[in-house]
Amino acid sequence: MSSTVDLRTRYLGLDLKHPVVPSASPLSQTLDGIRRLEDAGASAVVMYSLFEEQLTHESLSLEHYLSYGSESYAEALSYFPEPQDYNVGPDGYLDLIREAKAAVDIPIVGSLNGSSPGGWTHYAKLIEEAGADALELNIYHVATDPLQSGEAVEQLYLDVLRDVREMVSIPVAVKLSPFFSSMGHMAQKLARSGADGLVLFNRFYQPDFDLEALEVGPHLVLSDSNELRLPLRWIAILYGRVQADFALTTGVHDHIDVLKATMAGANVAMLASELLKNGVWRITDIVEAMTAWMVEHEYSSVAQMRGSMSQQHVADPDAFERANYMRTLQSFRFDPTGSLA
Repeated sequence: MSSTVDLRTRYLGLDLKHPVVPSASPLSQTLDGIRRLEDAGASAVVMYSLFEEQLTHESLSLEHYLSYGSESYAEALSYFPEPQDYNVGPDGYLDLIREAKAAVDIPIVGSLNGSSPGGWTHYAKLIEEAGADALELNIYHVATDPLQSGEAVEQLYLDVLRDVREMVSIPVAVKLSPFFSSMGHMAQKLARSGADGLVLFNRFYQPDFDLEALEVGPHLVLSDSNELRLPLRWIAILYGRVQADFALTTGVHDHIDVLKATMAGANVAMLASELLKNGVWRITDIVEAMTAWMVEHEYSSVAQMRGSMSQQHVADPDAFERANYMRTLQSFRFDPTGSLA
């Protein structure tokens, strides 16, 4: 690794040795797993998520309604997991943070996953007290109520952030979905409401139908690099316009993906699927390949590269987007023989 290249970055007030960060996943469910991520070269680790349902009595209500519905509609029986199928409880989660802080030298980012304001958010304070360096707030909400307006959905995000922000002094990043009518405006509102960082984007896992068992079941598909384009586009749009750090997640699989994320304006690139498929030592491979690419292309630092391909200096981003949209469509040429030229 060349000493002429400075890979250091800063995210949520944390000084990191490079931008490659494992995102929340089963890899951080044990102390051994966290140690392995550090040994493989991770610059920080985002803990697996602690769910709102684990922290409130809502899980009991959920269980009641599932049981009630399943008596009439057997096909709905397995739509949600049983509460006991979630990860270990909150006490074990806090203990793991304490153990990890004592065992590793890299920053530990706690992760809370919720979808509504409520008393569960006081666990943010307990996560801080356990030693977490920062907190990722994963607001996983699917607006299934046709009577719930887009404005109400936005307010829900802001209310959850407000509750958490009041509890802690450590930096807070909000992991959000891409399904807002005005993503830029929502990002701005979150930043002004206390989000130190924005993590783009959450992946909404779609259930599938089992036609033989007449059940609705989970269908987990790991990401690929094609999914990078959506968060890449939005970070490039928001960089320099929204005062928050950016983490690009979803679709990061190799050093080229990390370089693209950085050039768009991301402070860090987060990955999980690549590590789950090919092992945690892919972190080392990616960092080394990134360094070699930067040396070959005469980049001296990540800081020099960050935001170099963003829209920060585009006078009219809307016109820029329209122009690229039209150019993309016109790049296809149809051959009369029936194939694309």
